[in-house]
Amino acid sequence: MRVPIYYVDAFTDRPFSGNPAAVCFLDSWLDDGRLRKVAAENNLSATSFLVQEGNQYTIRWFTRSCEIRLCGHATFASAFVLLHHLEPALNSIQFKTLHSGTITVTKAADSLSMDLPAFTLTSCKATPVALVQALGLTSRSSEVLEANNTYFVVFDDPERVRILRPDVRLIETLHPYAVSVSAKDDGVDFVSRYFAPSYGLAEDPVTGSAHCGLAPYWGKRLGKECLHARQVSERGGEMWCEISEDRVKLKGKAVLTLQGTLLL
Repeated sequence: MRVPIYYVDAFTDRPFSGNPAAVCFLDSWLDDGRLRKVAAENNLSATSFLVQEGNQYTIRWFTRSCEIRLCGHATFASAFVLLHHLEPALNSIQFKTLHSGTITVTKAADSLSMDLPAFTLTSCKATPVALVQALGLTSRSSEVLEANNTYFVVFDDPERVRILRPDVRLIETLHPYAVSVSAKDDGVDFVSRYFAPSYGLAEDPVTGSAHCGLAPYWGKRLGKECLHARQVSERGGEMWCEISEDRVKLKGKAVLTLQGTLLL
């Protein structure tokens, strides 16, 4: 069995930065065990699998260890392959998901714009001790919120986000929760990082899904509908966020780094 496969760095304009994703096009669905093995073999932040159904593609995402409910960067990478390489005449593409409705990605000048559901962050009623210890939190310098199985920790200093060295073993015990940290920044509107060790990602380089919650939060706090965001992981990446009612549009670029055939 031959499967077309592409490697794409998402939310960046240069290779070997942003968030890498593998994109695999299937004629029909394989069993979940084989999909997990393919994702583990790719050993990237995520692998997206797509099956075409009429004018739409059904999409699923796997990390090295499991399937996930929403993956922004791998969806973005999939749209980049389709709109810039396989079907360049199209201006937009729709993805049908199992848990997040329909996701539409549209060409926007030299970028792509991805439409995602917005998440409302709510105050965490009882901050887990493991989270406090893992990040070294203090009540005077941080705020803890939650949404979509993620703890969103807001710092008062962007440098704390950049230099943070969390105890990922403690974060792993918070499963099914992952952890996002962010802060207002002078160079952009806000900076962030994202940790999901229980999903096989000690630190995710650039996390589209986290910005479904970060963009509405920072938009409200800063009084803006359009924001420039940067994820300050080792690889780094950036995107422009636009909030519209219960949706978030993430705009950015991507780079193709590999094209080939996977033999199964």
